[in-house]
Amino acid sequence: MMESRISLITLGVRNLELERGFYESLGWSGTQPDPTICFFQANGLVFGLWTELGGYGAPGIELAYNVRSPEEVVGLLEEAVAAGGTLVRAAAVMDWGGTSGAFADPEGYVWEVAHNPGWSIGSDGSVTM
Repeated sequence: MMESRISLITLGVRNLELERGFYESLGWSGTQPDPTICFFQANGLVFGLWTELGGYGAPGIELAYNVRSPEEVVGLLEEAVAAGGTLVRAAAVMDWGGTSGAFADPEGYVWEVAHNPGWSIGSDGSVTM
């Protein structure tokens, strides 16, 4: 069963350097694992900026739900589809070493479901990168 929490909020951006600089000017500390994405730790969740978000059909924003094992990705995608969502991306092993897939809710908002072996999930659902 999906816990009531959000692990990651990602905004689609056109100019990653400009956006990252803006948030860092506000005092946020970011990390950029590749040229297309930047992550900020925001208390118990992660905030991201991504230049390639539009390629996955999200309307400028994508939510993410991280799970504790790769197997949970498939189960949660199936649960979302059974509840009336639409499968956007089937679960697959990603080049960054985790497993990811995505579903859209009935209004079209996209949720990534991911297992990232480099991020931990606390018992309260908080995510630490």
